[in-house]
Amino acid sequence: MSWLEHIALRVYGVLMQLLCPVVRLRLAKRAVNQPLLASQVQERFGRYDATLSGPVARGPWVWVHAVSLGETRAAGLLMGALRQAHPHIRFLLTHGSATGREEGARLLGKDDLQVWQPWDASATVQRFMDHFNPTLAIMIETEVWPHWVQACQSRGIPMCLVNARLSEKSFRSAQRLAWLAKPAYRGLSAVWAQTAEDAQRLKALGANIQGVLGNVKFDAQPNEAQAQLGQGARRGSDHAKVLLASSREGEEALFLESLLGLTLEARASVAFLVVPRHPERFEGEAERIQSLGFELVRRSHFETLGEFAQSLNEPQPHESRGRDGQGGGLVSQGRIYLGDSMGEMNFYYACANVAMMGASFKPLGGQNLIEAIANECPVVLGPHTFNFQDIASTALSAGVARSSPTMAQGLQTALQWAQSPQEWLLASESCADFIKAHQGASQALALALGVYLSNA
Repeated sequence: MSWLEHIALRVYGVLMQLLCPVVRLRLAKRAVNQPLLASQVQERFGRYDATLSGPVARGPWVWVHAVSLGETRAAGLLMGALRQAHPHIRFLLTHGSATGREEGARLLGKDDLQVWQPWDASATVQRFMDHFNPTLAIMIETEVWPHWVQACQSRGIPMCLVNARLSEKSFRSAQRLAWLAKPAYRGLSAVWAQTAEDAQRLKALGANIQGVLGNVKFDAQPNEAQAQLGQGARRGSDHAKVLLASSREGEEALFLESLLGLTLEARASVAFLVVPRHPERFEGEAERIQSLGFELVRRSHFETLGEFAQSLNEPQPHESRGRDGQGGGLVSQGRIYLGDSMGEMNFYYACANVAMMGASFKPLGGQNLIEAIANECPVVLGPHTFNFQDIASTALSAGVARSSPTMAQGLQTALQWAQSPQEWLLASESCADFIKAHQGASQALALALGVYLSNA
């Protein structure tokens, strides 16, 4: 490490230490909508309660870090493959988000542990390492923190970045912080990238690329019960179903505005579903839908998913009701189904003919489209897919995705596709072939990591 890199790390370390009170305040604010973030806050600063002390805290641990929901699902696939090859392995699973921690809790074996990720201040990281002393650290996708890498290097703990991806935008940001970023990437023991393009960018930052193995998420199997319910709802009526999936702030408003640009007759010929990405936004989007005069049907108002599935095939409103100057009822602009639930995306994708992919109609980089395609649901992408550019390009070439520059045009594309039986059937059938062609990364990674697990 050069003297400039040493200085950059020192400055970074001081900044991260000074930000600790800010982190606490930010967590407290976010916990209003996500109460789980208020739990075990001390873990984020390397302090652990009595249940995580003593013999239970001592390794050998394989530390797996999966920051949020998508990374945690990828981690679960890799952990399953590693358990098959190494049955006695013990995992220490860390997360940064509430959705990641909730999903991660489902992955734990009887000897595994789960804590919040340590904030990347030097003292915090040292306490974390002293407490757990992992034998191997596995980072999922993008998580490279300078003090984590430095601590593992100083203790002789291999740290591997797996299912690694690095967008062009993130690469340019890392180049601007080269004195800090390059030592961190150089300090990784091994990196397995998703694509050749990811590998090239990571290598330019100094990463030790060991291979390009594809994306672990292709190995996920859709929830069978949800998929069957969704497919039943998809086949249960003549009208098509269009889904705005994992939408981010501002996209729902664009979607509803685009719907209002259609005739009521056109809206009545399709069942429209909206599933926001984050649960804390459910209530606000429900209010927005109703304020625009749409009839709202919420998943949370049904006791079972099956009952909600049946409601999707009820007749759609064909004409406005009321306010004709005679004191009638409320105007109906059509019906919107709000997927205000967690853990049911397999159902939403399986019931939809076409999914419009959230975070791609605002400059947010897009959401992962693999889960939709795995449920034989073709996707329409907006112009912003930089987080998943390689998968998006491949899906477009395979005919299981289409792109559109705006939400309004994307809606027209989705409607045309969903209401063209032959075109839609061809795309839907191509989805299975697309997924199958890209599977196998989790087993390949488990095999590659074996060299580090002889003592785990």
